[in-house]
Amino acid sequence: MGRKVLVLNQDYSALSICSVPKAFLLVFLNKAELVAGSDSYALRTVDTTYPMPTVIRLHRYVHLPYKGVMLTRQNIFKRDNNRCQYCGTADDLTLDHVIPKSKGGKTNWDNLITACKRCNSRKGDYTPEEANMMMRQKPFKPSFIVFLRDFSGSIEESWMPFLSKREKAY
Repeated sequence: MGRKVLVLNQDYSALSICSVPKAFLLVFLNKAELVAGSDSYALRTVDTTYPMPTVIRLHRYVHLPYKGVMLTRQNIFKRDNNRCQYCGTADDLTLDHVIPKSKGGKTNWDNLITACKRCNSRKGDYTPEEANMMMRQKPFKPSFIVFLRDFSGSIEESWMPFLSKREKAY
């Protein structure tokens, strides 16, 4: 049961993604309501069948002071589709500072990319232009909604109405 469930705040804004058991428990304990269930799958007990949740909405509003995507190694890899941004390989990946730290480069979304060890070593302490290496895409900071929609793995069709609102692009 590796499926995921979109969790909405009380105002129907996307809040997070959780597992099916966690979502079912929130609905069962009356802390959330089922907004959309799967047509293909169900949760069964000995005498009862429940729809498997794909989207739930919390009964209470959860205030999040910062709703952004954390800068982590895994999130950079997800943003870059687990591919080296120079050669495209998926082997032996690491992080690369586009502008090297020794030249004033910061550790942020706009300066970090995924690179294989070979390309990272070849680039060395140079910028991509100085090393004559072209990046496949320019690094960017994904918004929370875009990150949920594009980088959380496979998403359910029932999520789209809640993930396509409010924010358009990066």
